[in-house]
Parts: sequence; C-alpha cells; structure tokens
Amino acid sequence: MSATLQTTQAVVTGTAGPQRRVKRKTWKTIIWLIAMIVLAAVILYPLLWLTLATLKPSSEFGTNPGLIPEQPTWQNFVRVSEGIAGVPMWRFFWNTIVLSVVATAATVISHALAAYAFARIRFKGSKILFTCMIATLLLPFHVVIIPQYIIFNNLNLIDTYIPILIGKFLATEAFFVFLIMQFIRSVPRELDEAARIDGAGHARIFFSIMLPLIVPTLTTVAIFTFLGQWNDFFGPLLYLTSPENYPLSMALKMYNDQTSVSDYGATTAASFIALVPVLLFFVIFQRFIITGMSSGAVKG
Repeated sequence: MSATLQTTQAVVTGTAGPQRRVKRKTWKTIIWLIAMIVLAAVILYPLLWLTLATLKPSSEFGTNPGLIPEQPTWQNFVRVSEGIAGVPMWRFFWNTIVLSVVATAATVISHALAAYAFARIRFKGSKILFTCMIATLLLPFHVVIIPQYIIFNNLNLIDTYIPILIGKFLATEAFFVFLIMQFIRSVPRELDEAARIDGAGHARIFFSIMLPLIVPTLTTVAIFTFLGQWNDFFGPLLYLTSPENYPLSMALKMYNDQTSVSDYGATTAASFIALVPVLLFFVIFQRFIITGMSSGAVKG
C-alpha cells in the first residue's frame, strides 16, 4: 500500500515524468559511451598491433598474425639502431628533421606573403593570378612529375634536397594561400588605413599588424606541412639516390626490399620509431589545428 501511495503521489505531483527522463538520458549516455569505446578500440587496434609487433621475430610474421608475440625479442630495435646500408639510424632522423623544419619555415613565410598580397595589395592581373592559383588544385600532381624531373635533372639537382624544398619557398600550395587569405580578409581594413596614416608601408603593416593576428592560421599551416613532409615518400623516392640523404620514409623501404631478404621485424620497429614523434607532435598541437581551422571561418 505504501509503494502504491508513493507512486500515486509522484504521478499527482508530476515528479514521475522527470525521473523517467533522467533515466532515459542516463541510458543514452551509457550507450554512447560504449559505442565510443568500441570505436576507439577499432581505430587504435592497428597502433596497438604495430607496437606489439615490434617484439616479433621476422620468422613469426608469416605464422602469427595475432596481437601477442609468441617469442618476444628486442633484437629488432638492436638491428634498427645499427642502421642499414652503412648509414646509422640517427642520420635518417636528422635528414627527416632538416627536411621537415626547412619545409615548414619556408611554407609559412612564403604562403603568408602570397596570401597578404592577394588579400590586401591591388595590382594588375591579381584576379587572373588568383584564378590560376586556385586552378592548380584541379591539376593532378602526376601531370607535372616528368617535366619537373627533366628540369631538375638538366640542372644537376638530382640527389639534393632542392627539388623537394624549392616549391615550399615559392608558395605552390594553393590551399594554404587560400586559407591564410580568407583569414586576412576577415581583418578590418581600418587597421591598414590607420597604419598608412602613420606612414607604414605594406612590409610594416604585414609584420607589425597582420602577422600577429594570423598566428593561429599559420600554426595550422605549419602543423600540416610538418606532418606532410615527415611522412613524404614520393618526393625522396623520385629525387634522392644516395642512402646517406634518405629520410625515414625511404629508410623503411630499405628494410623491406622485395629484391632481397625482407626484415619485417626491423621494419615494424623502424616504423614504430618513426611514428612516435608524429604522434607526440599531433597530441601536443592538436588544439592549434582546431583553432586555426575554425578561426578562418569567423568574420571579425
């Protein structure tokens, strides 16, 4: 009788409805949490498999596709530390760092200047040049591979970093120029006019006024450029021929060469070592990616 009276009172006072809604929301939260855990497990499984596969001997890769190694060994890391083709692993790391840092700095500077020119400077043919720049997004990269290689070969620049880096200094990434330009356009022109009244030119306006304002977007460009150059394989494969000039992406290919005996254990260990800096870099700077991508869509 007491339970019936309490239920009747809850219905009369109107508290039964909110309680049911709270329970419904709780179950929805639990279901979403379980779904997110399952999705995270599916996404992170390849990374977990790679981490544990670094402890597998090469002979085990064809017989044990599972997660846990049957005969764990640290020899894969020992062989990776010794290097390959007479080149130590630290040299591959150094080459990758040089390429990534130089490419990032050159991309940020050149693309910021190009974006400012399109957004703030009026000159003849600016609209045509901007249209041609955007049209390069529709041009397949494979179309220009052979002409570029012939040009660099005639200039005796093969097996150097110049063919890989020269485009970074010339603002050839149309998407980055467009991204920075959209953010610059959101900055009020009154700031430029006030600076001109004080006698500032375009260089002073860019470095003193515009550059501090576009730091979030430039950070996004720098992150994407660094990650892209760190993982680049096609450029070094096309233009580099000496192992001592190879970055990490080419070093991984050398461990797994189909023309000779493939060392799958060393390949997984080297892949894990090459992946760790990228993961740390992304975890540290992921908030800057979100901030930079969203800031260009906000009109000031």
